[in-house]
Formats: sequence, structure tokens, C-alpha cells
Amino acid sequence: MFNFVSFFKVLLGRRKLIESVYYVGKVRTDGTEKTQRLFNNQRKLFSHLKKYKIRYSLGYLMKTKGRFHEKGVDVNIAVDILVATYENLCDHIILVSSDTDLLPAIKKAKEKSKTVEYVGFSHQPSIALVANCSKSWLLTKEDLLPFIKK
Repeated sequence: MFNFVSFFKVLLGRRKLIESVYYVGKVRTDGTEKTQRLFNNQRKLFSHLKKYKIRYSLGYLMKTKGRFHEKGVDVNIAVDILVATYENLCDHIILVSSDTDLLPAIKKAKEKSKTVEYVGFSHQPSIALVANCSKSWLLTKEDLLPFIKK
């Protein structure tokens, strides 16, 4: 399981955490072994998140050509960015996502003087997010290893 608390401490530095939210598509079982395994793993993840007071926000999973894709997750993230911005809930937003659909919300947050930090992965960074966010962290697999519990 991933050690979110330690990961957040590294991302935050000396700043205070207001809220952490994990966005994911909700797994529904369809009777197959694969979806049941995914469902069980997601339940374990949710228990882990609750234990550390990490809120989770659910979109849904859609199956296309035998592959699952998250739907609605980006909308949930964008809404939360805009709510945090317009209700002045924070000064910094740390975004661990490479979804360019979030650009309009990011730009609006920056217009309202919020710092938006993009956390992505060095092997496949979002050039658009690097260009449009206030700061960027591009992590390698090795950077994440200390946070993975075995």
C-alpha cells in the first residue's frame, strides 16, 4: 500500500495541509473474476484512505474494448479546484494528475492568485500542465519507492 501521509509531507514541506482528496473511478462488479478483484482492491484502498483521513471522490469506470477508463473524475477535480479558489479555502493547490482537461480550472485558479503545483511523472510529463502551472514536480519511479509499503 502507498504511504500517502509521508508522500504528502514531502510535497507540502512546511506548508499546512488543508485537505487531501483521492479521485478515482468507482469499480462495479459484473460477476467476472477481474472486476471482483478490482472491487476488492478498491475497498482496501478506501479503508486505507479513511484510516489516514484522506477523502475520496468517485467518478465511474467505463469499459471500452475490454479496457476500463475513468469518467467524471476530471470534472470532480475541476469543481474542487474552483470551489477551493472561489471560496478562498487555500493558497496552494497541489495537483497529482496529468489530465489536460483541468487546464481551464487551473488557469482560473491562477487568475485568482492561487499557486497551482503540478506533480507528474518524468517518463510522461504533461507539457501543457508544466507550461500552465505555477510550479512542477516531475517524479521518477525511484522517487516513489520510499512511499510504497510491501
